[in-house]
Amino acid sequence: MVLTNKNTRNVFKSKPISFLSNDVPDHSLSLVPTTHHNAPIISSYNDRIRPLLDAVDRLRHLKIMQEGIQLPTIVVVGDQSSGKSSVLESLAGISLPRGQGICTRLPLIMRLQNHSNPDPELLLEYDGRVVPTDESNVADAIVMATDEIAGQGKGISNHPVTLIVKKNGVPDLTMVDLPGITRVPIHGQPDDIYEQISKIIKEFITPEESIILNVLSASVDFTTCESIRMSQQVDKSGQRTLAVVTKADKAPEGLLEKVTSDDVNIGLGYVCVRNRIGDESYEEARDEEATLFQTHPLLSRISESMVGIPVLAQKLVQIQATLIVKCLPDIVRKINDKLSSNVEDLNKLPRNMASIAEAMTAFMQILGSAKESLKKILLRGEFDEYPDEKDMHCTARLAEMLNQYSVEIQSKCLENDAKNRFLLDEISVLEEAKAIGLPNFLPRTAFLTLLSKKVKDISFTPFEFVDKTYSYIENVVVSILMKHSENYPQLLSSTRRAAQNLMAMKKKQSENWVVDVVEMEKMTDYTCNPEYVSLWNKLMAQQNAVMESVNDQSKPGEMNIDGYGDVEVWHLRGRGVAIVQEAFDLKMRLTAYWKIVLRRLVDCMALHLLFSVQNLVNKEMEMQIINEIIGPEGNGLERMLEESPAIAEKRKRLKGSIELLKESKDVVAKIIDNIATINLG
Repeated sequence: MVLTNKNTRNVFKSKPISFLSNDVPDHSLSLVPTTHHNAPIISSYNDRIRPLLDAVDRLRHLKIMQEGIQLPTIVVVGDQSSGKSSVLESLAGISLPRGQGICTRLPLIMRLQNHSNPDPELLLEYDGRVVPTDESNVADAIVMATDEIAGQGKGISNHPVTLIVKKNGVPDLTMVDLPGITRVPIHGQPDDIYEQISKIIKEFITPEESIILNVLSASVDFTTCESIRMSQQVDKSGQRTLAVVTKADKAPEGLLEKVTSDDVNIGLGYVCVRNRIGDESYEEARDEEATLFQTHPLLSRISESMVGIPVLAQKLVQIQATLIVKCLPDIVRKINDKLSSNVEDLNKLPRNMASIAEAMTAFMQILGSAKESLKKILLRGEFDEYPDEKDMHCTARLAEMLNQYSVEIQSKCLENDAKNRFLLDEISVLEEAKAIGLPNFLPRTAFLTLLSKKVKDISFTPFEFVDKTYSYIENVVVSILMKHSENYPQLLSSTRRAAQNLMAMKKKQSENWVVDVVEMEKMTDYTCNPEYVSLWNKLMAQQNAVMESVNDQSKPGEMNIDGYGDVEVWHLRGRGVAIVQEAFDLKMRLTAYWKIVLRRLVDCMALHLLFSVQNLVNKEMEMQIINEIIGPEGNGLERMLEESPAIAEKRKRLKGSIELLKESKDVVAKIIDNIATINLG
């Protein structure tokens, strides 16, 4: 029966992939039955592919994928019992492990290489070993390797095993066979077997560089296959998916409609195959397959371009070659980018030091660079090294802290007398400071008593400011020292300890200074600031109005006094004019002088802070760190000669990665040369 035009269009709706614009001619395949059982699956084209595939396999062997560089890969997936092993056996011409449950328990990288030697050569590579085997023992060898890696139970592993098959007549292909998908764990399998298998499959099929070879049984509804669902999750358009339909002879009814209607969106098309039966040789199985698709009343209606292991081999080789060429520019770019990045990282590492002199030079460079950074951000207010880290803009932050300190100390000293106690404290102190002597003299003892009490009330505020500022400065200093010492881990703890000891010492010095300042303010009442007299005179100008309200009971018992607001004065009536006048004078003197004291506590603190930070950066830090690192015996620098395990491991890893990437770069260069040669041919 001849296909209708509609069917013809469906069969060929996926244009065969071409390699370098050179389509493989039809005579390159042997699609008719042959009695030459040693005939190759694909009789030409391999010579052009082999160098490219060898190069990609070399990149895979170098483990370049561990550098985050994906390689073009054909990934074989399928539901359990879909016939995946049979397809791979037919392509490779060897027997793979069979049995109940999951036969493939880890990724099996199959490298098929056609060669002219009539004696096959089989090698198994895993865990850095190469184990020779042969056709009769390869299945057992794979099982042994699997048991060694994944355990002898029925668990799985994502650690791959590579099987190299060098055999006359096989197509030049590299494929990754993954565990078959199973939803229900059997005895001995972990309960989350489905999740484990799904994770491995998605890891391999997700990269854009992967071609998905989806193996489907002809007897099932394609739309319900779990492998189809997984591939559609990562390849929605189907442009990376090729389907091979197994067991065509077991379920021929409706197969033509399945592969032509394509309800599951297979962008690279379908290939229908017959599984090898019993003791058939692989050549005999191919003959039987060709006869089946030529003579079966239903299967013969399917286009020859969609049936048989030889067609599958041709499609895979074409797809593989086109994929390699397509991915090359991106692989080259990623190798170059990664190589440049690693070389830069390696150059940033400190070089190994062989002598104390070299260690001393490196140490002084660290100290010098850290000191310059501290000068910039603590003294000069430059923050170009930390443009976006506001906590490291130190002069601005310290100014903010000082302003906040000034606000706090002022707020704590606001007049807190209740309005009904105006002048009562002063009167009480004056009465206790009375002595035998001339009248109309304010006793200095009264003034100092009140002054000492006010200073004591605010004395904790300067200590809080010292604690806050030195905590901040310590964080900045330690952060900068750690940054400049990060390549010398053996110095980090000593440097941090030196900085912390120094900051503790500086904080103690400032606290001692605050103690002296507070005690001086308690015991003295001196200023040469003319503002004191000016303000006192201004405040004393209100005395007559106050005394009038005190002496005249007809006046209101409450009045407004500049600097104090509304206060009550009725309670002062009857206390005697002299004592009230003295109390008012005493309060105004203290008020005028207290502003001088507060300003002095802020200004002196600012000067002390600047002076302390300057000494810290210019003198003390350097000496403290040198003493801590070098030590009293002068042998502390020997620690710098011992590279830390972390840096040594990082150096080793970067060197290994650079060597791998350079070798990979050479491999890719040879691939490009091969492509140029092929194009010229």
